[in-house]
Amino acid sequence: MLNLKEIRLRIASVQSTQKITSAMKLVSASKLRHAQHDISNLKPYSCKLNTILENLSFSADIVVGNPLFAIREPENVVLIVITSNKGLCGAFNSNIIKEVHSIAHEEYATQLQAEKLKLVCIGKKAVEYLQKNYEIMYANESLLDHPNFEEVNKIASDLLNDFMQKKIDKIVIIYNSFVNTATQKITLEDYLPVMNAKKNCSQKTRNADYIFEPSPEVFMNELIPKILKLQLYKALLDSIAAEHGARMTAMAKATDSAIEILKDLKLKYNNARQATITNELNEIVGGAETLKN
Repeated sequence: MLNLKEIRLRIASVQSTQKITSAMKLVSASKLRHAQHDISNLKPYSCKLNTILENLSFSADIVVGNPLFAIREPENVVLIVITSNKGLCGAFNSNIIKEVHSIAHEEYATQLQAEKLKLVCIGKKAVEYLQKNYEIMYANESLLDHPNFEEVNKIASDLLNDFMQKKIDKIVIIYNSFVNTATQKITLEDYLPVMNAKKNCSQKTRNADYIFEPSPEVFMNELIPKILKLQLYKALLDSIAAEHGARMTAMAKATDSAIEILKDLKLKYNNARQATITNELNEIVGGAETLKN
């Protein structure tokens, strides 16, 4: 049984941990609100562009003439993996790592064996866990701390150029999408070739009557790269929001656990203190009885 000093030290340690987890919960809640605000501002613009692209995708001439719609045998495959830079967010990162392993060894086992499966890692945790088993063609850690469209634009532009030059045949994005503070959903999005223009938008208008200047083909050549860059940026913001939600939930659970541990430790402390006082009284009474005799 622990003595009083040991119990006091454990109580102080748990109280210190509780303060840290509680503070981290509040910080994550604040960052989550900012991330949700960024996504809500981006979504209407993104959905409108995707609606236009969806309508235009029904034209066979436009699809056949655009290299970004070209479906080839996936000989060279790239997985864009988005994790976080930090831990303490539950299974947020481990779920993504497991999903990458599963896809690499099941769906793209041939490409992996031929060393034609490469990764683009956004987030420190992705690099730490995946660089041992996979070839990483590009890694970025600072983008999560300071997300900006210019940096995403550079990454997307390089991938688009490699795809059009047939250096890459298929690109898939793997990340956690934000559902609510307690739920993050592993999301796989076909990035290239362009398979489906509709990206979780509620609008379903088709065959809208557009007037193009100078032509639909030129318009699509400008529109599709912009949508793809926006898609990657949206996935990044979604993953950041999911990270803060996961960390907020994990820290809330840790704080609750600390409270329960403190209750148990305080009960043990009171019982030990009572036992110590009882023993001291028994010793005093025993000593007094000895003196009488």
